[in-house]
Amino acid sequence: MTDATPQAAEAVRPNRAMMERDRASASLGLVVERDDPGHAVVSMRVRDDMTNGFHITHGGFVFALADTAFAIACNEDDRVTVAAGADISFLKSTVAGQTLTATAVRRTRSGRSGIYDVTVVDELGDPVAEFRGRSRTTDQTY
Repeated sequence: MTDATPQAAEAVRPNRAMMERDRASASLGLVVERDDPGHAVVSMRVRDDMTNGFHITHGGFVFALADTAFAIACNEDDRVTVAAGADISFLKSTVAGQTLTATAVRRTRSGRSGIYDVTVVDELGDPVAEFRGRSRTTDQTY
């Protein structure tokens, strides 16, 4: 679902390379649905081994899903951008077998700093969590 223009293809290439090396996201079975600059959609099927002692999805896995969408959205060009901080609010519990989808959107980017909001929903579209990530662009390039 990416724009077919040459400029857009160049802009998303670092995200794809980053995700090809992301063993943590791969181990969670995360699927990148969209990887446009400033906008990403990532999904995850909740497995039994992702649940806590109450048989609900462990919050760390919900955070990891949101954080991955944030990472893709904020790496908009060939400069390496990392998280400077993030907050999450859990709104609804989920269980094994459900599919969660995180949609990250750039709110603002100024100089080397950015703010991105991520909404995590279940397969019915009900909000599961709201995440706000703060990014910092480094001097490194891909």
